[in-house]
Amino acid sequence: QVQLVESGGGLVQAGGSLRLSCAASGRTFDGFTMAWFRQAPGKEREFVAIVRWSSGTPSYADSVTGRFTISRDSAKNTVPLQMNMLKPEDTAVYYCAATSRGYFPKQAREYDYWGQGTQVTVSS
Repeated sequence: QVQLVESGGGLVQAGGSLRLSCAASGRTFDGFTMAWFRQAPGKEREFVAIVRWSSGTPSYADSVTGRFTISRDSAKNTVPLQMNMLKPEDTAVYYCAATSRGYFPKQAREYDYWGQGTQVTVSS
């Protein structure tokens, strides 16, 4: 059974940095796609960043390109998300997600497994 557990959220001032991590367990993830989504109050869950487990190839939402970096650590089975130059509009609950689909799905409905989320708050 796949389990995803996020950590690393918190409160940070605008312009600061945070590093989130997703610990993945329950199976081998070769062929999987891992992603980070976020959801602000009153808004739909939105795509942030994605990485193919096998190749490490990433893709990003336009709103975070150049500021966020996603990767995967195959030895530790983790998916870090380094967030720099944070803005108040980055405030949201951040979720880790996984799917066996072999492309770059960017819709939440295409993901089969979800973590419980971690709160990120950026003050102005």
